[in-house]
Amino acid sequence: MAMQKVDPRSLKFNPFSKIQDQWALLGAGTMDKFNMMTVNWGGLGVIWFKDVCTVYVRESRYTKEFMDKNERFTLTFLKEGHTDALKLCGEKSGRDIDKMKHSGLTPIPLDGTVGFEEAELTFVCRKLYRGDLTKENFMYEETLQRAYPDGDYHTMYIGEIVAAYADE
Repeated sequence: MAMQKVDPRSLKFNPFSKIQDQWALLGAGTMDKFNMMTVNWGGLGVIWFKDVCTVYVRESRYTKEFMDKNERFTLTFLKEGHTDALKLCGEKSGRDIDKMKHSGLTPIPLDGTVGFEEAELTFVCRKLYRGDLTKENFMYEETLQRAYPDGDYHTMYIGEIVAAYADE
């Protein structure tokens, strides 16, 4: 594994474009049983005196079961050349196909959860908070209609970044 443990505060990148444009894999579970999905909504920041990662998972997603059952999750940015894997992990459910077989990705154990050998950067996070987004709390009908036309709302997870691994 070429990944090295790094201080997350030493990293230099634009968190907005990293998440929205490059996309990431959200992984949860253990090496024995896990799932992953592509995400491009999320954030990095500080809350409750901790460096955190915030991710959003729709109620309908298989990965949500793993997020709810496990204390840790990973947010992984893959090296260039893995667009097809990201598309597959965003479009297909782990309930229906073996994502590892079809994506070509290689799972690796990382601090009690799962990462991927093809990563350029992985954050290992410990869940601090879970909260459901509800229709009543949206301020703008336009956002609600655009993001949730079918009422499949997200659950927000805030995780403390307990480790970062980079391909250096």
